[in-house]
Amino acid sequence: MGNAMIEAIGLDADDTLWENETFFRVTEGEFVALLGEYADGADIASRLLDVERANLARYGFGIKGFMLSMVQTAIELTDGRIDGRAIGRILELGQEMLAHPVDLLPGVPEALDALAGHRLILITKGDLIDQERKIAASGLAERFDAVEILADKSPETYSRVLFRAGVAPEDFVMVGNSMKSDVLPVVELGGHGVFIPHAMTWAIEHADAPDHPRAHRLESIAGLPALVARLEEGHA
Repeated sequence: MGNAMIEAIGLDADDTLWENETFFRVTEGEFVALLGEYADGADIASRLLDVERANLARYGFGIKGFMLSMVQTAIELTDGRIDGRAIGRILELGQEMLAHPVDLLPGVPEALDALAGHRLILITKGDLIDQERKIAASGLAERFDAVEILADKSPETYSRVLFRAGVAPEDFVMVGNSMKSDVLPVVELGGHGVFIPHAMTWAIEHADAPDHPRAHRLESIAGLPALVARLEEGHA
C-alpha cells in the first residue's frame, strides 16, 4: 500500500480533550436525590434519559437542554406537585455546570503538540455559548486551525465541514469518544474514525464498532500521533 497524506485531523472536545460526562453524572445524582421522595432512583434516571432523548430535536445537545429536561422530568414525575424551590435548585445545578472549570484529560496537550505539523480542526456539538466558553478556558484554542460547533454529527454535517476545509474524506481522520458521532459517520463518508473510549460516555452516544479497516481504536490520545504516522505510511 502506498503512502497517504492525512490533510486534516478532526478532534471531538467533550470527553476527548476534557472531562464532561462526569459532571453530568454528578448533577444527575443530585437531581435523583432531589426527587427521591417521589420515585425510585433508577426510575428517575431512566425517565430523565427518555426525556433527554425526546428533547434532542427541540433543544439539541448541551447543558441547557439537560436543564430543561430535568425540569420537565420533575414536573411529569410529580404530576406537577414539585415546588418552586425544587425547580430553582434544578436551575442552580445547571448553572453550576455552566460555570465549571475545564479539566483537560491526560496527555492532551502533548498529543496536540506532537500533531502540530498537521491541520487540526476542533469538531464538537452542543450549545454554542457553552462550547465557546470551554474552548477558551481550555487554553487549546490556538492549537487548532479551525473550530466547528455543530448541532449534530452526521455524514451530512461532516461532509459540509470537509467541504469548507477543502479536504477529501479519504484524507481526513476524526478522533473522539463517541462511536456513534465521531467514528461511524466519518467511516461512512470514506474517512478514518478513531475511537478513544472514555470511562463515562452518555448512553445516547453508544453504538457497535464497525468491522472496517478505516475504523480504529486507541486506549488514550497519547497513541494518536503514532497512529497518524502509520496511516500516512500505509501500515494501519
